[in-house]
Amino acid sequence: MTRAGSTQGRGLLYRLYSSRLRREIEARSVPHHVAMMIDGNRRWARQLGYTTVSHGHRAGAAKMHEFLQWCDDLGIKVVSLYLLSVDNLTKRDSQELSDLIEIIAELADTLSQEPGWRVQQVGRAELLPDDLARSLRTVEDRTRDNTGLHVNLAVGYGGRGEIVDAVRSIIAAHDRQGGSLEELAESLTPEQIGEHLYTGGQPDPDLVIRTSGEQRLSDFLLWQSAHSEFYFVEALGPDLREVDFLRAIRDFGDRDRRFGS
Repeated sequence: MTRAGSTQGRGLLYRLYSSRLRREIEARSVPHHVAMMIDGNRRWARQLGYTTVSHGHRAGAAKMHEFLQWCDDLGIKVVSLYLLSVDNLTKRDSQELSDLIEIIAELADTLSQEPGWRVQQVGRAELLPDDLARSLRTVEDRTRDNTGLHVNLAVGYGGRGEIVDAVRSIIAAHDRQGGSLEELAESLTPEQIGEHLYTGGQPDPDLVIRTSGEQRLSDFLLWQSAHSEFYFVEALGPDLREVDFLRAIRDFGDRDRRFGS
């Protein structure tokens, strides 16, 4: 077989396998909320010999747009993407951070053009450069009334900080109502904290996916992922394939989620 014929054969087998995975998923439950930790962009760029890792971040951003389309096609309602942590803001090289900020702003704008999608930033906007914070606010305002896929962009995000901010918000609201600390201590519930998180009002993620083979949370959705299922993919972020995603959804559908019962 010629090289062209071999490539076509692999393409056909890939499509057949994707179709089979989709049929298997139809008989299983699809998660309502998927959280994605895109990882490995820098390694991808270095392995391909790029002089700067920004090539990896751009490829990763393009893959996240594609990933969201996969999610939308399956009927997933909420997707949270971990794009920029508080630690990244303080520890990344200044040029890499500058490139990342530009890439995130471009990605947010692109996602806001998708019909029906709602885009929301979750994180500490006050820690972001003014241009990026303004771009994210514009995108939020533009898509606020959309009722399709809800996309959370975790930018300037830290899970521990989110919990601290939620507790501070609860204390401030209680103080405005004239309540005492003793009353607050007695009435505080996990549900109350959940309502004051950046994702307040949204369902917790059913499934958390992380690329590049790393198996840790890295301060992402610490509170919300208490009962989440986890799926780790060996592929680096930009190399993620739709079949990798479909396998994760199939695997999720096979799991017995007992929630402690």
